[in-house]
Amino acid sequence: MALFLLLVLVAVVLGIIGAAADGMGYLLVIGIVLFVADVAFFAIRGSRRAGRRPIR
Repeated sequence: MALFLLLVLVAVVLGIIGAAADGMGYLLVIGIVLFVADVAFFAIRGSRRAGRRPIR
């Protein structure tokens, strides 16, 4: 969970820097791609854990 929060924070910072600075649009793109990849990874990881619970 800490890794997820760290990557979200890095994505947000890169997005802010990329949007604010002139000519740094690539940082905005990197931030967006990192955020989407992080959310997808967390969703896949969470769905795997949900399937392992024993049926009562």
